[in-house]
Amino acid sequence: MRTSVLRVARPSDNLEPLIGFYCGGLGMELLDRFEDHAGFDGIMVGGRGAPYHFEFTRKRGHVAGRAPSSDNLLVFYFENRAEWEAAVERMRRRGYPAVRSFNPYWDTDGVTFEDPDGYRVVLQNGPYLSERQ
Repeated sequence: MRTSVLRVARPSDNLEPLIGFYCGGLGMELLDRFEDHAGFDGIMVGGRGAPYHFEFTRKRGHVAGRAPSSDNLLVFYFENRAEWEAAVERMRRRGYPAVRSFNPYWDTDGVTFEDPDGYRVVLQNGPYLSERQ
């Protein structure tokens, strides 16, 4: 699995606002987009060469709806505090307010933001694996 790339795919009703959130706010790039592929439109965002990216699709004539709960999370770990602070500030400057996390653990060393579909993104300051592991 070390050479694989992770794609997280999710339906959405808000493709353009998601570009603003993930690219403008989180600093990702719009990697690709497509229209009317078997009735679907979509975008892919991430970092060029990163081992992951996100695909958001919209089925024409279908309502995807919002996140099923406020505990659906993507978590990005920043070990460098200055980089973490810059990422949090970029989100705030773009007009994305922080929200209180459903699980208070994420509010200890992180800041949570909600994307246009109601899914949560945590910017966490610290290592991605605890020292217990």
